[in-house]
Amino acid sequence: MTSTDDVTESKVLLAEYDRLKEEQKTRIGFRDNLLYFTLAAATAVVAITAQSGQPQLLLSAPAICLILGWTYLVNDEKISAIGYYVRDHLGPRLEELTSSRGAVFSWETYHRSVAGRTVRKRLQTAVDLFTYLVLPVACTTAFWCSPSVQPLLVLTSIGQTLALAVLGWQFLRRTER
Repeated sequence: MTSTDDVTESKVLLAEYDRLKEEQKTRIGFRDNLLYFTLAAATAVVAITAQSGQPQLLLSAPAICLILGWTYLVNDEKISAIGYYVRDHLGPRLEELTSSRGAVFSWETYHRSVAGRTVRKRLQTAVDLFTYLVLPVACTTAFWCSPSVQPLLVLTSIGQTLALAVLGWQFLRRTER
């Protein structure tokens, strides 16, 4: 390889890094807004249910939280995957090309070792579980305690509750990383 090839390859790798960081930034904004949107949607469901006096409407909250919660998780996974790729593949390749020792994309590893990261991750998981699991289960429980419980809706709510348990497990699984 000539130095011209190294420069060209370095430029390509840096361009890839820029694109990946842009995608990561976009996904972070989208993911974070999903949390707010979910809370607003669940609040709207509760308000509409209270106004209409139709407790079966509460069963739309678990459906909303399942769909948005899964979307949140998928985006969170992609955000993390970009970080892993930059740390494990892109950074080392650029370090090799530039003959630097760990100086390329240092932020990608540094921010993971900052004090309090584990506590912040656990607190974020608690917020996520409240939003995407506890809130819809509370709506389901309120429906179950209402006088308008019907067998088909109970079966639907049990299915939703099982799906929410899987979603909750996925959130907890992600906390370990």
